[in-house]
Amino acid sequence: MICAEGLYFSYTGTAPWILNNLCFTAEDGEYISIVGSNGAGKSTLVKLLLGLLSPLRGSISVTQDRTAFVPQANDLADSHFPVTVREMLDSYRRLLKIKDRNRTDEALAAVGMQAVSDRLISTLSGGQRQKVFIARGIIGDPSLLVLDEPSAGVDPESRKEIYAYLKKLNSEKTVTILSVEHNLDAVVRNSTAIYHMSGGSGHMCSPETYRRELVFAGGGAV
Repeated sequence: MICAEGLYFSYTGTAPWILNNLCFTAEDGEYISIVGSNGAGKSTLVKLLLGLLSPLRGSISVTQDRTAFVPQANDLADSHFPVTVREMLDSYRRLLKIKDRNRTDEALAAVGMQAVSDRLISTLSGGQRQKVFIARGIIGDPSLLVLDEPSAGVDPESRKEIYAYLKKLNSEKTVTILSVEHNLDAVVRNSTAIYHMSGGSGHMCSPETYRRELVFAGGGAV
């Protein structure tokens, strides 16, 4: 379970606050999409939940014992660092102190990326990179998987495959998923709950309620 209460945060340490008395709760096994306009504080909230930042006020409790983070596919788009897919995943596996070398192949197989194992990361398409990042994330068999816009810079076919896998991971493996999202179609189709951020805070709602909010706000049918 994840529970954050009364969070206040700004990068300057003073008002105006990026997060303003924010409260957030996620139960084990949920698939929660975090949505909101640019600057709403989505990425800041994720960094706090991951322990990369500390709140200026408030408390955070995360009882999940194994957490993995999947960045955006374009995070290495401009990188020419000569590392192959297998080298990157093996390095992460060793960091987690997992001795079984088969875990790298199993993770790549889970997302259909065995064929690119010896290619340089920088030569992959956005969709291929995102699948590889997900493979890296699942090597440690996480109970909580946090993603930052998994469909950003990804082609439509890869996008469909990625969300199908995440949904399967959630429903069959009961992995708790938190996903920062701009893909509203994926939000209403895949989430068990949606956290809508605005003005430094947010509220939790069901996919059905969020769909109605979009239509009422003039966003059209989703």
